[in-house]
Amino acid sequence: MSVEVLDGATILDFVADEEAFTVSIRNHFTHLDADHDGLLSYAEMLKELQSLRVLETHFGIDVKRDPEELAHVYDSLFVQFDHDSNGTVDLEEFKAETRQMLVAMANGIGFLPVQMVLEEGSLLKKATEWASTKV
Repeated sequence: MSVEVLDGATILDFVADEEAFTVSIRNHFTHLDADHDGLLSYAEMLKELQSLRVLETHFGIDVKRDPEELAHVYDSLFVQFDHDSNGTVDLEEFKAETRQMLVAMANGIGFLPVQMVLEEGSLLKKATEWASTKV
């Protein structure tokens, strides 16, 4: 993990760089695709969704949540990625939904810089690394 300065423009510019964004998405997808079949199953996506720990923490402090509530949230997130409802997520679905999520994050952050703790290898970390090569 590292502390990085990030703003919405950095994320939007990264997403707009089709080559850099596509390479990052492809690498991330390949990392998640444990059985190397070119598709992400629910189980493969679940590991990624759980690693985000969106509902399990409140300002970094662990919070006990109802397992059924968590399962419902993860199911709903998977459906967001599975555009054709075939039970798997292909690279294009993953790329399209990840793009939407990053744009939403950028809009939420806005254009004033904020400090964030970012996981190594995360797409936000890749966006900051990409931006540092553009200076």
